[in-house]
Amino acid sequence: MEKEKMENESQTNLERSNDLVKKYMWWSMGAGLIPVPLVDIAAVSAVQLKMIKDMSDIYGVKFSENKGKSILSALLGSIVPNSLARGGVGSILKMLPVVGSVMGGVSMSLFSGASTYAVGKAFVQHFESGGTFLDFDPVKVKDYFFSKFEEGKEIAKEMDEKKSKK
Repeated sequence: MEKEKMENESQTNLERSNDLVKKYMWWSMGAGLIPVPLVDIAAVSAVQLKMIKDMSDIYGVKFSENKGKSILSALLGSIVPNSLARGGVGSILKMLPVVGSVMGGVSMSLFSGASTYAVGKAFVQHFESGGTFLDFDPVKVKDYFFSKFEEGKEIAKEMDEKKSKK
């Protein structure tokens, strides 16, 4: 326990945040596999909000749950509507017997991992530059967020493939 604490203290905020993003990607991908439509989306949102809270703790930024929720909504709702629709379709597909839950689960799991990665990277960039919840502007990070979402899709696929090989 003491060794782990010392390792955490020697890591920079950036390194700790990047580790946090990867950890929460796994959690989001798992939440995306929840077989109940719309419950999966709520679970992924909760995971992302927890990631933002933990990241704000790393940077010493006062966390605001309401502001965090509105930023998440703005990022996911207005920046990647096509991808969000696909993720939502993944959730809806789960209503189909047998094949729907498999297809929807995989689709939603990858979407969840990618969106969590993009949210995490957007907050890392913002907090690294000294930002807070009060001055986070989703419109200003739109292009960066979308590029990280695309990057996150590839990383989520790789993580899923590694998990499948075990």
